[in-house]
Amino acid sequence: MKLDISLLDTLTAQGKVNPRLRQAYDLRTTPEDSSQRILNAMEPGTIIPIHRHRSTTETVVVLRGKLRQNFYDDAGHLTESFIAVPNSDIMGFSVELGRWHNSESLASGTVIMECKDGKYEPLGEEDIMNI
Repeated sequence: MKLDISLLDTLTAQGKVNPRLRQAYDLRTTPEDSSQRILNAMEPGTIIPIHRHRSTTETVVVLRGKLRQNFYDDAGHLTESFIAVPNSDIMGFSVELGRWHNSESLASGTVIMECKDGKYEPLGEEDIMNI
């Protein structure tokens, strides 16, 4: 498998027509692979709710585009926000276990690579903040 511009362009095109304005691509090579590694093409306007992962950290690298990363306290107050851009001072980050966060795409064509431990588990209601 090659991660090339053609793949990123295809994911971006799919994300633009997806009602959620994003498109994920699973990088695992077998269903038995117990890690989570995905590409996520995200268009401006896609809604990523404030959420947390209680059983894994999350590592994100911005491959192209521009992403705002936000962190929150338990009451939903913004505690930190920064912008990640490829080939810049901040091009990726790790989210600590249990930390409330969300991301915002700030440029069309934004694609990130996300990595987490363990098999995919959908977020439960207790892991999505409704403010």
